[in-house]
Amino acid sequence: MLATREGEGEDGRQQLRQWESQQVELKKQMVDHNTEDWQSNEDFAGLERVGGVDLSFIKEDEVNACASLVVLSYPDLEVIYEECRMVCLNAPYIPGFLAFREAPFLEEAVRRLQHKDPSLLPQIKDLHERGNAFTLTGTSGKVLGMALKSCEKSTKPIYVSVGHRISLDTASRLTHSCCKYRVPEPIRQADIRSREYIRRNANTS
Repeated sequence: MLATREGEGEDGRQQLRQWESQQVELKKQMVDHNTEDWQSNEDFAGLERVGGVDLSFIKEDEVNACASLVVLSYPDLEVIYEECRMVCLNAPYIPGFLAFREAPFLEEAVRRLQHKDPSLLPQIKDLHERGNAFTLTGTSGKVLGMALKSCEKSTKPIYVSVGHRISLDTASRLTHSCCKYRVPEPIRQADIRSREYIRRNANTS
């Protein structure tokens, strides 16, 4: 375990420098336009599966958590696969670098599904009428993401960032189509199931 929750100390600073370097390299590899045939279809014909992941922590415990992966049918948004597993996080929490702390466990869940049944792999993962959407731009004028009202009853927007191998416009439309409630259904189901798994199985004593 590294020095503190915010990653203070020499170990934390070294970890931060490493993550900053990795972030730069990953940004260079990002493809911010559509690459799949189904993405150009108005109703996303050809898209059959979407996935969501979540990490839920045991109360008052910043190390032990439940990693959850769910796959839903599309457009019905019915859960067709789920996996929940307790994990132990050994990297520090540093604002702006949460993925480096949590993503390895979620990637492992996807790899296990790939080994178990590749036919169930989601065609798109982690999704977070467009008349309720507006773009978010940085000080340079570059578009960074989009805020949208995900459902009629929602009073708070959700934010869709630029993704990999999908355009922001497509990601925004698809996210909206995956919302029964404020939170996109793949993420909502992953969150519900990870919390329920902790309630049923985790030893919190």
